[in-house]
Amino acid sequence: MTNVTVLDGGFATQLSVHVGKSIDGDPLWSARFNATDPNAVFRTHLDFLEAGAEAIMTNTYQASIEGYVEHLHLTEDTSLNLIKSTVRVAQMARNHFLAKGPANEQRSVPLLVASIGPYGAHLHDGSEYTGRYAADVCADTIQKWHRPRIDACLEAGVDVLGIETIPCKMEAEALLDMLCDEYPTVRFWISFQCKDNQHLANGELFADTVNSLWAKARSRRAKNLLALGVNCVHPQIVTPLFRSVNEKKLPEVRIPLIVYPNSGEVYTVEDGWQGREDCVPLEHYVPQWIDLGARFIGGCCRTYARDIQRIKQTVINHALNSNHCQ
Repeated sequence: MTNVTVLDGGFATQLSVHVGKSIDGDPLWSARFNATDPNAVFRTHLDFLEAGAEAIMTNTYQASIEGYVEHLHLTEDTSLNLIKSTVRVAQMARNHFLAKGPANEQRSVPLLVASIGPYGAHLHDGSEYTGRYAADVCADTIQKWHRPRIDACLEAGVDVLGIETIPCKMEAEALLDMLCDEYPTVRFWISFQCKDNQHLANGELFADTVNSLWAKARSRRAKNLLALGVNCVHPQIVTPLFRSVNEKKLPEVRIPLIVYPNSGEVYTVEDGWQGREDCVPLEHYVPQWIDLGARFIGGCCRTYARDIQRIKQTVINHALNSNHCQ
């Protein structure tokens, strides 16, 4: 047994295996396929489960009322219903996976996590990677925008909210306040987009932000915040970010961290993803991340089910080696 939960990988990346086309550049990204090809969404979830993922995230990162109204010409109600049905597709994949196991095998039930992307994702201007809207949008507006999708995912039935790719402290605090006050029994994590090995995309220090949010949750005696960390970042910057938070803390007071980075490839609008041949496999980093307090590890853009399989084996091996050392 390990105390690390293995997450799934890049949903749009693995989805492309089934839909046979590039998804990058679509204003709805992979969320379009919730309406046009839910079977491919189902099969993508199943790929990750069969690779060993212990938590799968719903295909709702880019799903919003505004986005579906504008780009699929849905109404507000049908947009919310599509979000709910997307959660149910993930539930069906999990049920199918559990039913496929041998009759005498007791499989643990994977977590179903609602992917809750940042406010900037629906603006289609790249601001989820800069956080520049933090200066113009108030916390109340952020909360009002997030609430309908969160409610839809919870109503459909998820275990955890994955608040991800958050570029700025303001949005993270707004969501922390809302979830602690209005949803005290709903478990969640917050993972950030960072521009380098010290700073969030919007410029705040990662360590200061994480320590502040964790202290705020503890002061409220909120027990529903599971972890803080990073996603959709280059894997090389993760270790220094995590060291800045936990290296000087005693093990018993370390903040539980989460990481699901990109493959290490670099994306540009002109050339797409480049540099696969130069990437260090993610599993190479896993032991150091665990030693620094990572409790959830997976992948983001350009990570496939096969990458999750290797991460899972590395997590198992690390646990075995740690037990032998003890």
